[in-house]
Amino acid sequence: MLEAIAGRLLIAVPTVLLVSVIVFALQLLLPADPALALAGEERDPVAIAQIRALHHLDRPIPVRHLLRLAGLVRGDLGTSLETGLPVAELIASELPVTIELALLAMLVALAIGIPAGVAAAVRKGGTIDAAANPVALAGISIPNFWLGIVLIPLVSVRWNLLPASGYTSPFEAPVRILQTTIVPAFVLGTGIAAVMMRHTRNAMLTVLRQDYVRTARAMGPTERRVVGRHALRNALLPVVTLGTLELGTLLSGAVLTEQVFTIPGFGELVVDAVFTRDYPVVQGVVLCAGLGFVLMSLLADLLYVVLNPRLRT
Repeated sequence: MLEAIAGRLLIAVPTVLLVSVIVFALQLLLPADPALALAGEERDPVAIAQIRALHHLDRPIPVRHLLRLAGLVRGDLGTSLETGLPVAELIASELPVTIELALLAMLVALAIGIPAGVAAAVRKGGTIDAAANPVALAGISIPNFWLGIVLIPLVSVRWNLLPASGYTSPFEAPVRILQTTIVPAFVLGTGIAAVMMRHTRNAMLTVLRQDYVRTARAMGPTERRVVGRHALRNALLPVVTLGTLELGTLLSGAVLTEQVFTIPGFGELVVDAVFTRDYPVVQGVVLCAGLGFVLMSLLADLLYVVLNPRLRT
């Protein structure tokens, strides 16, 4: 098991390096010049030259990328062109907000998707199964930001149950944080729950036809025990992959949803960086998102081993 983890980590290193190269190359294709943007309206040639020298914009492209990689190894993601603050510091201030929202959205998805998928598989062809499929299709089709825009007038204006937007630190007001994040978490979680329901249903239908499930039923336990102990555990393997990858997507920043609900997370950070041509911040956010996907993939491998004892050998 330790050798497998080490192998995955060795694969993760070139993956992160490849992401860094791609992000740096795409950044070079952008038409805007950050030095001209920072120089202001007067665009003094002396100031432009100083800005280029300060941010290594006057160096050849390969040298600039090597300097980026050297800083990445040291944990230095560069300095923001707009604020002058370290990019790592900006990310560290916004990342906990996105992590909190992503985890809450994943809890919503798990609480809806897995029970609905199990119920639809156990009662295949019944009322629950017939209703689950169109509901799941609607959840997949409806854009998250549109659902958020629709829910705000209902929940906050007409029913006056929760605030329409904003964010409060959990250290300041634990109850207030649930009030401000439950609706955006529900908006993000419904789409994932729909996909998770369909995967759970298909996996459960496959497992319920296996011989060991029929043998378990023949031994006389209740149907709930057979489904929960023998079928569901084996059906969770594809759901684990889906859940970890979707969590990586959430950690990378739900840009539109965070903008709709005015949540200061990864989404707001990258949008502001794009509008101000703050390329080091954009690159740092994308690298962190790529690293998050790599870590989620490693977590999926570990959960595979926990859920399936045959993989431990």
